[in-house]
Amino acid sequence: MLNRYPRKGGRQRKSKMDPAIWHKVAGISGVAALGLGTYGAHVFKPKNPAYKEVWHTASLYHLVHTAALLAAPLTKHPNLFGGLMTAGIVLFSGTCYTVAFLEDRKYSHTAPIGGFAFIGAWATLLF
Repeated sequence: MLNRYPRKGGRQRKSKMDPAIWHKVAGISGVAALGLGTYGAHVFKPKNPAYKEVWHTASLYHLVHTAALLAAPLTKHPNLFGGLMTAGIVLFSGTCYTVAFLEDRKYSHTAPIGGFAFIGAWATLLF
């Protein structure tokens, strides 16, 4: 979205997203992480017990990276960090939740993309 009022010299400036939005995203993700973690610990009873561990891994990564998302406004590139962290949560944890719930590993193909998104988010702190 472009700013209505041009800067000196007639050039328009792109408006930037408020970095504090990542606190709201972290809040939503935190509620989801706690809800899904509680479900996994107390309700989820897969036929194959190995999928309980997959759910646990999804929940752990979801919660840890949600906590990290709180720091997004403090980073040099908050939208890149927050976007990659959120993509990692959705693609990695979301895939693991799906695989565990359906007890079918054929849905696991997007988990590595989520893992690379996590790595990319952490790497943005280096620049």
